[in-house]
Amino acid sequence: MTKLSVDEQLEIISQGTEEVIPLDELRNKIEKSIKTNTPLNIKLGCDPTRPDLHIGHAVVLKKLRDFQDLGHQAILVIGDFTAMIGDPSERNKTRPQLSFEEVKINAKTYIEQAKVILDVNNLKILYNSTWLSKMNFNDVIEMSSKYTVARMIERDDFTKRFESEIPISIHEFLYPLAQAMDSVEIKADVELGGTDQKFNLLVGRDFQREYNLDPQIIITLPLLEGLDGVEKMSKSYGNYIGLTDSPSEMFGKIMSINDTMIPKYFKLSLFYDSVQVENIENQLVNESINPRDIKRQLARELITRYHSEKDSVIAQEEFDQIFINKSTPEDVENYQVSQTTLLLDILLEKNLIESKGEGKRLITQNAIKIDNQPCKDPLFDLKNIQEKEVIVKVGKRRFLKIIL
Repeated sequence: MTKLSVDEQLEIISQGTEEVIPLDELRNKIEKSIKTNTPLNIKLGCDPTRPDLHIGHAVVLKKLRDFQDLGHQAILVIGDFTAMIGDPSERNKTRPQLSFEEVKINAKTYIEQAKVILDVNNLKILYNSTWLSKMNFNDVIEMSSKYTVARMIERDDFTKRFESEIPISIHEFLYPLAQAMDSVEIKADVELGGTDQKFNLLVGRDFQREYNLDPQIIITLPLLEGLDGVEKMSKSYGNYIGLTDSPSEMFGKIMSINDTMIPKYFKLSLFYDSVQVENIENQLVNESINPRDIKRQLARELITRYHSEKDSVIAQEEFDQIFINKSTPEDVENYQVSQTTLLLDILLEKNLIESKGEGKRLITQNAIKIDNQPCKDPLFDLKNIQEKEVIVKVGKRRFLKIIL
């Protein structure tokens, strides 16, 4: 356990949070923890609905790490059972359910990526299928009896869908109840989550009271908007920066964000304090400083955090070479044509496009170029050109040298 006082711990815990509910109860829990030399159980639940973590996830993971550094017990609850229900939070429609096999694969990847931020040597990892899958129908009825439909429908996303006559399945009501049972099972003292999870976290607090447990403290963290600056960062929206993105991908994505988002990215992805963020804001209103240079700083620091300083320097050099000097990277992958000569088939094979539909869309946007000339034909056949090799550019950052 840390030797820091209650006030010192509260200062660290509160930094960067949106809400602490209620703060006085958290103070009491920390005081008791110090007196008994017993760490608090800090819960973070995560449904591995997708395999990739992004820097938006890092906001809440970093807060869990703060608790670890203070000597408390971090508990990562992998929602392998609840992911099969689908969390309706902040959704205007039912989220697709996943198979058990899909969830297991995603969970393994999730944990590996979380190691970048968390101290895995002091991390307890639990799977909520361990207890939820053992519940029989009697247990589910008993659990459901502890919460009312009126309380459930107070939730904004349910209210909006109900008023808009968008279907709400009964199983979606069970999601916050199942998540609450996680808090009961592990006797959580504190639960962390994004602001979109507030309702679910509060249900956990209510359930603990129902089961005669000391109710958990709720700590919500702000959501980081994605590259579009509108929707929260999510792979579903295609506006994310993955923790495992290559340095060049990270650099290019950061350079694409709107200037108005720069301070928030410094705050939430690099965990700048208020004084540091104010300094960034002052630089942005200084006409002698180009916002592009501030974004370059942001990109370098982000890459250094998740890769290395050397990688950040190389990524910047590559970016400058492509976008400022307008040249082609030196390490472009070569592709020797063997059978198919259709351009979209080759790009699909090399994973430069996710589908032929995407390829056709990019062609209509003049976003696929052959030797710097826009490709206009979605059925373009490389047999129709005279050159022995060409450079194909897809979007702004993807290149392939095709050798005929």
